[in-house]
Amino acid sequence: ACGEGYGAALLAGGAAHVTGVDVSPASIEHARRTYAGASNLEFVAASCAQLPVASASFDVVVSFETLEHIHEQEAFLDEIARVLKPEGVLLLSCPNRLEYSDKRAFANEFHVKELYRDELAALLAARFPETSWYGQRPSFFSVIAAEGSASRAGALLEVAEADPASATAALASPLYFIVVASRVRESLAQLEPEVSVLADRDEWVHRDYEKVMRDLGGAAAEREQALKLVAERDRAIDFMHRDVVEWKRLKAASDASLEQARIDHARELERLAAEMRARDATIAAKNYEIVRRGGLRWWLKLPLYRLGILKHPPV
Repeated sequence: ACGEGYGAALLAGGAAHVTGVDVSPASIEHARRTYAGASNLEFVAASCAQLPVASASFDVVVSFETLEHIHEQEAFLDEIARVLKPEGVLLLSCPNRLEYSDKRAFANEFHVKELYRDELAALLAARFPETSWYGQRPSFFSVIAAEGSASRAGALLEVAEADPASATAALASPLYFIVVASRVRESLAQLEPEVSVLADRDEWVHRDYEKVMRDLGGAAAEREQALKLVAERDRAIDFMHRDVVEWKRLKAASDASLEQARIDHARELERLAAEMRARDATIAAKNYEIVRRGGLRWWLKLPLYRLGILKHPPV
């Protein structure tokens, strides 16, 4: 899968002719527009399981990290074997499932079938009996080399976080397999067992890492400040809640006092009203007695009552 075509364009810089293939028509159109000026480069939209090219027409087929994305792995390798010349070479890479997924407990949602080394070896051996295996692991590293020794192999060691004092030979179990395969051994004879190191001369990856760490530090500080603000807000809310509770308590007490005062006032009014009614009744009785005694009839009967002639007092 050539994707947007930049890898095919790199190969075209040193090859007589390069054909990039991808199943996505949109990617192919993009690649054609982007690299229209390269006369030895073409792009074709097709399935990797059915390549629209003649048999035995290619010297080299390059397939980087495509195999794990498809179910038709057997058909794909059959097509590669078909389009390669008898002495042609396949350069293929794919993830090492043991390191890439199992040990990291990682699942790439775009990978449909990753392979262990023995599975990949079996797939290749059925079509390409001659292979040279390489390993790849992207990493930060420190390079030490004598002047003028860039082409000579040296020591490549790895250390682990769990035991940084112990160094082991690098790539004993690589993250990615890279296999150079052919039907004839002579096609692999020109490959030398050297180590390829792609150094970051401007340390831009490390600078990006430092920037990310600074950004993370800034984000952590912002998060800490946000947490402080949230804590202050929560404290303010708690104080407000306490004030509301106290206000409700005081209001309830005030309402209770007012209600009791209203009841007491009503009782006092009732008592005064009763007193007034009693007083009015007394006054009315006295007025009646005054009126009664003020009549002539009462005075005429009074002597008779006192003499005992009348049994009852005059009314």
